[in-house]
Amino acid sequence: MAFRTILAFLVPFLFSLNVLAKDIMLNPAHPQQYTVVKGDTLWGISSKFLQNPWQWPEVWKNNAQIENPNLIFPGDTIYLTYIDGRPQLSLSNSGSGVERLLPRIRESQLDKAIKTIPLDAIAQFLNSPAVVSEYELADSPYIIDFANEHLLTGAGDRVYVRSILEPQGLGYTIYRSGETFISPVTNEILGYEAVYIADATLQRAGDPATFFITKARREIRIGDRLLPNPEGEVTLNFFPRAPESDIKGSIISVFEGVTQIGQFNVVVIDQGLRDGLETGHVLEILHLGEIIRDRLSPLVNATVKLPDEPIGLLMVFRPFERVSYAIVMEATNAIHVLDKIDNP
Repeated sequence: MAFRTILAFLVPFLFSLNVLAKDIMLNPAHPQQYTVVKGDTLWGISSKFLQNPWQWPEVWKNNAQIENPNLIFPGDTIYLTYIDGRPQLSLSNSGSGVERLLPRIRESQLDKAIKTIPLDAIAQFLNSPAVVSEYELADSPYIIDFANEHLLTGAGDRVYVRSILEPQGLGYTIYRSGETFISPVTNEILGYEAVYIADATLQRAGDPATFFITKARREIRIGDRLLPNPEGEVTLNFFPRAPESDIKGSIISVFEGVTQIGQFNVVVIDQGLRDGLETGHVLEILHLGEIIRDRLSPLVNATVKLPDEPIGLLMVFRPFERVSYAIVMEATNAIHVLDKIDNP
């Protein structure tokens, strides 16, 4: 098995000054110590000690020189103490005794590290689906036929595509047009969903080009479109933090046909990169207060708007220019499309 020497510094979060200014609020049911077990996430562990999990770095001795901090591991024990009246957390490595958290070298298997969030909940969304412009899919190469006279095509089959004369690499993704994302405030189009269908590898360029299907999630159809795989690595370690800018928006879509949104569901929000959102930003979900009639008022048809109520938290894991994909981290009530989002 491959081992790497990594900086096992527990604090994986870099936060803005406005977040650091907030008071630390401990979970009323917090333990005095907790030993990490397999299957834990950093979000879950921080929730055991804090009411606001994104405030995690405020209770650790932060080292700003570490730009790519790593995660903790099963067997590590976390202790809650107080220094000058402020809560602090200390770490013990698998029974080695309590110590103040400092940068140190640890050699361990990366696949055993504790993740920030359950990656299996968002794995299918890390590379796809994508949000594209109006003509990006319409102008891309499309499948015109299947090899070997197959009526249905999936992994292990070949397809013919028009036309790829100058390929952009060998790896491509097959998409199909999906939902149109529309602003609930202005009714303007924010982007178009490209639904992931399959992964394909170019075998022969031309018109038509030949592709081999390496993985398929849905049945492939004639007319499905191909886009070259994006360059760069996918982010797998997410560092939750509050946004630096003022964010106000709405949930505009939810995946997999869910009508009531709960923990670990993936949603689309109408805020993106141009609004200052980045991977890891945490937002509060608010249920919009209803407008009700005041039956006791002497005024005819007097109404009162009830306050917006916080009902959960979400974390952005894949921002686009005008929309973002986010995962619901906490839900105290059922969440619905058009519920509001705001800074935590």
